[in-house]
Amino acid sequence: MKKILLAFCFLLFTFKIFAQQFSQYNTGSLYDAFENPAQRAFIPDTSNMYASNFLVPNINLNFFLSGDAQSTLKARLFQNQYNNSALKINQNKYNLANLNANAYVLMLRTFYSLNGDVEMGISAQMKAEGKGLFSDETLAALNGTQSFNSTTYNNIFNSNYYYQTYNQISFTYREKVTKRLSIGFKFSALLGIAYQKLDITSSKITYDKQKDTAGLNLKGTYTSGFTPGKMSISDYLPNFRNPGASISIGTIYRTEDNLNIQANIKDLGFIHWSSLSNIYNFNSSANIKGLSTPAREDSIYNKVYNVIRNGDVRGAFITPIDGVAELSINKSYWIDDNKNFKYSPTLIASKELFYSGFVGGLVNPIQYKNYILTLTATYDDLKTFNLGLQAMYKKPNWEVYIGSDKLTQTANMMEYALKKYPASFYQNSSYTGADIFIGFSLKFGPVIEHPMNASTIPTGEKGFLGRLWGRLFKTNN
Repeated sequence: MKKILLAFCFLLFTFKIFAQQFSQYNTGSLYDAFENPAQRAFIPDTSNMYASNFLVPNINLNFFLSGDAQSTLKARLFQNQYNNSALKINQNKYNLANLNANAYVLMLRTFYSLNGDVEMGISAQMKAEGKGLFSDETLAALNGTQSFNSTTYNNIFNSNYYYQTYNQISFTYREKVTKRLSIGFKFSALLGIAYQKLDITSSKITYDKQKDTAGLNLKGTYTSGFTPGKMSISDYLPNFRNPGASISIGTIYRTEDNLNIQANIKDLGFIHWSSLSNIYNFNSSANIKGLSTPAREDSIYNKVYNVIRNGDVRGAFITPIDGVAELSINKSYWIDDNKNFKYSPTLIASKELFYSGFVGGLVNPIQYKNYILTLTATYDDLKTFNLGLQAMYKKPNWEVYIGSDKLTQTANMMEYALKKYPASFYQNSSYTGADIFIGFSLKFGPVIEHPMNASTIPTGEKGFLGRLWGRLFKTNN
């Protein structure tokens, strides 16, 4: 239960900053083509006709935590001890964090027509996202009464969070409408797995250190899109219990100066959680015992869990997913006369649609033949700066990559996990984070040949968007 409780702290108390994998921008990888709908994955005369990851998951995991609780959580996670020295009691201090996960289980894409560079594909992925806020006192309470000098405290546990996980099954369509403009769409069916939202609006605790107990009262709302503790493996598989839908729209325009201007609206959508969901309006009290015993974490967790699950009403509700709007500018430069070295910087701005998160990034890929090394720098609205690094080996018909958009922080977390430091070693910084992404894809089938010598792939006619564009702007011959 202690491990579950610790995971609860890391996983559920999430807020504001969001994760984007910028390093894949304009790489032409299969992942890039599914995430940025107007991006192409095939190059005529070099690529084969079909591309897939062959059920090898392409994964992106990202975690972020800021505030006074960093040292406490790191000491508890890696050394099974508490270091509450940085926590400030009764001073209205809060902690921010973020956890995002995106795993493409299946990607399958085909080149449909040379006339218009039409590409179509299907994909299946599993995603998780969450946002929230929690106080210093919320974490300090898990270590008993040592940090609390007074008897009674009001509203020190007022916190909120939400998270949701869902399956996303998508169809993508991309077409080069004119010589300069490409348009792409990604239509998705969303299948909700789990949802939780907790908002504590009022709290009060009274400590009795002689009896080693505390009286706790919490008021607020708790919404659950599933029955906690009753989920099985089958609940994570796609089903229609909690249906939803989303759309992504992307455009790429190539200027006369060979600038690629890309605009995306990603994952604009919602999930309808079933009428079997539970909505709790709680205002309850509990007496917590054994605050100085080794079992205090379990005791606190169980009492709080029982308090917030009072006054339930079943009912359906709708939630948005964490969509974003992005704008980027890219240009490629050959560094040498033999065209072995290429530099393709991309400047990106990304804004959440339903929340306040904003991230700006500069992606700097250096390519030597089939090897690509990418350095990424990002800055967000919480004034945090990140450096990322990606290594990719890319040939016309297969690619593999690994990287991190939070390189230093990820390395630190790996060091903490491998080495044994005393609890006092872990200190607060601007933030604690970790990020890793890894992927693979392979192209197969006949080669896509140029229209002048096509022998196996017909040139075909323009796609739907190209024909519509021609009718609207009278460009059809």
